[in-house]
Amino acid sequence: MKTTKLIVATLLIIATQQANAQLLKPVAWSYGAKKTSATEAVLFIRATIEAGWHLYSQNIPEGGPVKTTFSFTPSKSFALNGKTQEPKPITKHESAFGMEVSYFEKTVIFQQKVKLKKGKATVTGSVEYMTCNDEKCLPPATQSFSIPIN
Repeated sequence: MKTTKLIVATLLIIATQQANAQLLKPVAWSYGAKKTSATEAVLFIRATIEAGWHLYSQNIPEGGPVKTTFSFTPSKSFALNGKTQEPKPITKHESAFGMEVSYFEKTVIFQQKVKLKKGKATVTGSVEYMTCNDEKCLPPATQSFSIPIN
């Protein structure tokens, strides 16, 4: 009886590991910051997107896919200076949504300017995003970030 339980437990562990290995994560995020003066900095939020996949723009009309959205945790050490900027996206009709949508392939770098209230700061927050390929869309995902500014 103990041997059967051990075999079943082992098989469950292996199945769980294989299921986790099959989870799709076509976007990898990286972060950086550069001071532009003693009181200002620019945050760089980079998405590296696997071939065949795309990440949607911040500017998607209602009724379309989930747009990329940045949320920054309020802090006494910095203030956001304007909106998060993005390069020009690819825009084309997607029949799955029945509309023109804007997205990025391969890589995209979003930029956010901040005003520093102190010499150093750590900007924390999250990005919500959605990715699709020609066959399917993944559910929206959220990635937390922490970006030190020295």
